[in-house]
Amino acid sequence: MFSKCSQRLADAVRDESKLLKPQSGPLPVYKISLKEEVITVNGCKRFHFGKESLERNRTIMVLGATGAGKSTLINGMINYVLGVEWNDPYRFKLVDEGQATSQAHSQTTEVTVYKLNHRDGFNIQNSLTIVDTPGFGDTRGIEKDKLILEQLRKLFSAKLGVSEIDAVCFVAQASSARLTTTQKYVFDSVLSIFGKDVAENIRVLVTFADGQRPPVLEAINEADVPCPKTKEGLPVHFKFNNSALFAQNKSSAAESASGEDDEGGFDEMFWNMGIKSMKRFFTALNVMTTKSLTMTKDVLRERKQLEVSVQSLKKQVKIGLNKLEELKETTTQLRDHEAEISRNKDFVIKRKVNKAFKHDNSGSGTFITNCQTEVVKLMGESTKCLNRLKEIALRPNPLSTPEYIDMLIEGEKAEAKSGWKTRVQYLMDMREQAEIMAQVERGEEILQSSAGTSSLYI
Repeated sequence: MFSKCSQRLADAVRDESKLLKPQSGPLPVYKISLKEEVITVNGCKRFHFGKESLERNRTIMVLGATGAGKSTLINGMINYVLGVEWNDPYRFKLVDEGQATSQAHSQTTEVTVYKLNHRDGFNIQNSLTIVDTPGFGDTRGIEKDKLILEQLRKLFSAKLGVSEIDAVCFVAQASSARLTTTQKYVFDSVLSIFGKDVAENIRVLVTFADGQRPPVLEAINEADVPCPKTKEGLPVHFKFNNSALFAQNKSSAAESASGEDDEGGFDEMFWNMGIKSMKRFFTALNVMTTKSLTMTKDVLRERKQLEVSVQSLKKQVKIGLNKLEELKETTTQLRDHEAEISRNKDFVIKRKVNKAFKHDNSGSGTFITNCQTEVVKLMGESTKCLNRLKEIALRPNPLSTPEYIDMLIEGEKAEAKSGWKTRVQYLMDMREQAEIMAQVERGEEILQSSAGTSSLYI
């Protein structure tokens, strides 16, 4: 705590914080002093700032594509909360993406929870919890995105996790007039996490914005993102320009002579735009209805169960196809040795096969193989999950539709970014599961021979 009553909170926090070196910009930057809390969730970390407060807590989750500017936006929030002004000779960082030894090390691969306990001098009326998620859709591919969803599922269920939410914040770059395949996938993936009851708490935070209407708003409308709209039919949004946060804020005579003061004027304009947007955002946050994450936890649990069931069905499909291959091979051998068989009725073709046993599991005298029972059971479980998700999920999982995955594959081939072949291979594997899921949803039998024969249950 600070001893002088007249000392600003921002100055007091600067004295408590660590100066980041080497200085990478025109202003000294201080890393906020955080204390880590023990949380038994793999891939998640939790920190708090300051002592526990009696003020109400508000929780926001920040999501977006890699490169959207999430980290800088969160850093902008902490500067606003602490009351940092344009002319102050320093800035703060909560998320230090450039420091490998920072308290929030590996925040780009982990879900990180920051709780800012309210202190006198805060620019907001309450404590604030920020859930910072890794960027979706980066070059590590969909396998990494699935890991993020699993981390969130565990975080929402953990003792020291997150049980309620006030705002789900989509971070998007202003200039995106049309969503690329990857960007659309990011939006759909994030929306598929939540229950339908969270829709009215979604807000769009636009980065790299100027004074004009951000083109990305039309793209978000085209993507049918379920969020509150303005009178003009645009998503309720808040504009920020990250370039102003750590920009030079003092103009010297030399800078004035060189014309650089014009650039400084733009930076101050963007800073003021950000301050106004922050004020609007946190004012709106105060009147939002807090939502329990119970339905969202149900969505994630059902998705996990569906994934397990479909993976098991995929194994049964492989067993069935292997059996079909055995039958084809036997048929070929019989055809090749037809003459010898005719001459020698005791001719034997030796083959090692897996023997299936039939059991009357129902007690009705109807015999089916254990494997068929397992397939029927898994199809029932998958159908139940799919129906439940239709009821409660904000958006279907984009990776549950073969056509959607085909679009992603074509997008990867067209963009040809580093590692695209590996990602396409993974998508092909996901497509097999999606095809099985689609067959289950249509009520079709799973194992069918490619020759058009009847269903093959084994």
